[in-house]
Amino acid sequence: MGHVDIWIWAISVAVVVGFFFFDFYSHVKHAHVPSMKEAGMWSLFYIAMAFVFMFLVAWLWDWNHAGDFITGYATEKALSVDNLFVFLLLMTSFKVPDIAQQKVLLIGIAIALVMRTAFIIGGALILEAWAWVFYIFGAWLLFMAVRQFIDSFKDEDPEMPGWVQHIKRFVPASDHYNDDKWKIVENGKKMWTPLILVVIALGFTDLLFALDSIPAIFGITQEPYLVFMANALALLGLRQLYFLIQGLLARLAFLDLGLAFILGFIGVKLVFHALHVNEVPFINGGEPVLWVPEIPTWFSLVFIFGTLAIAAVTSLIYAKGVEVGKAEASESTESVEPTKPTEA
Repeated sequence: MGHVDIWIWAISVAVVVGFFFFDFYSHVKHAHVPSMKEAGMWSLFYIAMAFVFMFLVAWLWDWNHAGDFITGYATEKALSVDNLFVFLLLMTSFKVPDIAQQKVLLIGIAIALVMRTAFIIGGALILEAWAWVFYIFGAWLLFMAVRQFIDSFKDEDPEMPGWVQHIKRFVPASDHYNDDKWKIVENGKKMWTPLILVVIALGFTDLLFALDSIPAIFGITQEPYLVFMANALALLGLRQLYFLIQGLLARLAFLDLGLAFILGFIGVKLVFHALHVNEVPFINGGEPVLWVPEIPTWFSLVFIFGTLAIAAVTSLIYAKGVEVGKAEASESTESVEPTKPTEA
């Protein structure tokens, strides 16, 4: 598929699957809550792995494709961090024990990888056959960007999606956990633990996330191999990233706003590309619109990394300011002592 030999696809898929099983048997089979040091080291390992792959692409292919990959990887990673908010909400709502969260996350990530691979194959075939689909992808991302922009100014806490509650009607399960086990015996009868409900909820959530992430990365590169590897490497490190930034998620106040700008930028980029390869009869008589600029890879890279950096820095500055304000308010409250009534 695309411009990559089948044997390279086979090796790459084998490596991704191999790392997944290594992750599962080394860190999840022996259930434990990872320390910050462990989560940090493995997060850095997977990020370094992405950069090693970028240099391999540059060496075996060219720097333009390497730039497309790392830009796509950064976009998928940023969207993944945003997705962790929902993961955290699901874990909290279902009261998943800390010791079971690793297993649930990794299974959810595996489901996401399978779903996104199917979307990538389908998307590549569709785009190859009908270039006008770029217009649909671009319009969808612009719509999602506007919605994300509006939602970023809402102060209310995110709520559990309504469909999650309906899962319990169709999948009978106990209300009690058994560490990280799938089954529990209650009144002499084997029943599913709530873990099965969490995995199903994560699966549906992954499906919804794919509707954003796949069109977004196809706006950066139309090479299916790079799209797959960017998604795979971004997802492989998601479990460790969850535990690493679990306490920092609430501090990333402007991440949604940054992602809105990124999705909007990629939406515009897709529409521009659609105009360049235009075949729609009622647009420019079915001829390509060549005066529209093609956004180069280097500009996409600078824009996306720059937006993420600004969103992260402003979020941390804002969070620090909020903490200082609360501390000063607390000190001023403590310093005001009630006056004792004077005796007549």
